[in-house]
Amino acid sequence: MGISDNYAYIKQKIEETAVTSSRNPDDISIIAVSKTFPPDVVQNAIDNGITLLGENKIQEARNKIPALRGDFSVHLVGHLQSNKAKYAVQLFDCIHSIDKFSTAEKLNEEALKAGRTMDILVQVNTSGESSKFGVSPDKTEALCRQISPLENLSLRGLMTIGPNTDNQDSIRQAFRQLRELRDKINSNTEMKLRDLSMGMSSDFQIAVEEGATMVRIGSSIFGTRSYT
Repeated sequence: MGISDNYAYIKQKIEETAVTSSRNPDDISIIAVSKTFPPDVVQNAIDNGITLLGENKIQEARNKIPALRGDFSVHLVGHLQSNKAKYAVQLFDCIHSIDKFSTAEKLNEEALKAGRTMDILVQVNTSGESSKFGVSPDKTEALCRQISPLENLSLRGLMTIGPNTDNQDSIRQAFRQLRELRDKINSNTEMKLRDLSMGMSSDFQIAVEEGATMVRIGSSIFGTRSYT
């Protein structure tokens, strides 16, 4: 199957899972993660109607995005370093990976210079794995409270990466924790966080069942990646 067929299959699975979970499929966006794939492959995806893309690395995006044409938007789903904030503001429509106030401050400063408001998500490490970025769950509300007043950032919600395991109960718990964190923050503050970015090719159906509003799908849409 080609990219458009793969995308249609993922979309169908999300719709089926949403309906069985008493959710509206229209509330769930598919971010097609195009990292490592060259511009011609990504352009083919855009030409076939895939308009919401995800990239992991600033430098790769800087080389790739200017070569693309059409109606599309790109989210940064990988880690953001403060010294790359200027490029993030230039390249992306939403940043999923804010886990430090210092990074948020720098991004806010660069967004102000660019005369725009930047959509962001706070990344939470719900798995407890040291290999993953993200603020710890117990410090998430405090970070959101710090970020909320920054005038050139719009805090839309939370993001997490599921644990590296085949244990579906552990994966489900990580996603459920993110949803409960969002609901707790909304209850405790005047924030109205909506989005939950969680779920990838191997676990997106569990994520949808647990309330994901954005799923980040790479290999199941674009195929096996080459890191050479």
